[in-house]
Amino acid sequence: MAVPPDTVSLSDYERHFAERADPAVRAYVAGAGADGITQRANREAFDRLRLMPRALRDLSGATSRSELFGEALDYPIILAPTAYHKLLHPEGELATATAASLTRTWMTVSTQASVRLEEIAQRAQSPLWFQLYLQPRPEDTLSLVRRAEAAGCKALVLTVDAPVNGVRNIEQRAGFRLPPGVEAVNLAGMAPPAAAPARPGSPVFQGMLRNAPTWDSVRWLCSGTRLPVLLKGILNPGDVAPAIEAGAQGIIVSNHGGRTLDTLPATIDVLPLVARAAAGQIPVLLDGGVRRGTDILKAIALGASAVLVGQPVLHALAVGGLAGVAHMLTILQTELEVAMALTGRASLAEIDPSVIFSPASG
Repeated sequence: MAVPPDTVSLSDYERHFAERADPAVRAYVAGAGADGITQRANREAFDRLRLMPRALRDLSGATSRSELFGEALDYPIILAPTAYHKLLHPEGELATATAASLTRTWMTVSTQASVRLEEIAQRAQSPLWFQLYLQPRPEDTLSLVRRAEAAGCKALVLTVDAPVNGVRNIEQRAGFRLPPGVEAVNLAGMAPPAAAPARPGSPVFQGMLRNAPTWDSVRWLCSGTRLPVLLKGILNPGDVAPAIEAGAQGIIVSNHGGRTLDTLPATIDVLPLVARAAAGQIPVLLDGGVRRGTDILKAIALGASAVLVGQPVLHALAVGGLAGVAHMLTILQTELEVAMALTGRASLAEIDPSVIFSPASG
């Protein structure tokens, strides 16, 4: 799976993926909710922001390193949890974990990974996080937590913005179904969600929400593990104080990549509001629409400690396998360093809101 020679940006990987992928798999990975307004907004909002450089700054000893939860983070780039990597490559998450390790990148393993967590952990040489969906039976959730702890994962990421799936019309029209040999192997033997009663009308209020997480669920999880718990899917700054009170040690500003509720705001637009509400008490991260090193710079400037990247990982895995993912991450890392150098920022700590151009700033 050689990387095409004209692949020099993340959009090139997306283009090659669209040309090569099975139409149903392409629809699943694209996966925009409803009309795709939120997914497009994630990208458009980054594009609207302009950078303001500083000239002739001392960049000796420049670095993108930081620290998160006591671990050294070489670049503020983390792999977001994405499901079923075997849809894109025979080695699935094993190839992704190897590429992450080669580029010193942290990886978040999805509950719906197509390779067992323990196998991924054996392959990984960089820190792993584990993403959780709370299971219908608490004992099944605790089993996943204990496995993550035993595998050496450094944090848990609880997805809170998808108590039900979004309406993904693109995926529905394509008739996507998981092929044989691709499944959520880490959920083997666990109880599936209870079937909704067969009554007229939508099934959502007839049973799908029976096990939806609440703030009590977050308290229960945080009190039952020694790992820091990050809540993924916070957009409203009003949810920050309850998150901290419930024991969360981090927030990921996310709209699920535009895959759940459509017409939500872009994550970069709400990031400053959430960061202001957090007031430095816990780290705030961001995902959604990150495609360039300049996007990472903008997110750091507006309050993020790091960003998570999801769809581009799947594009690169499908196009170039292990080498593709490593190359894609290297592109992002290089672009971030270029953006830091050309805006005169020698460290992440120097990236503040003044790097964002505003006509009113003088």
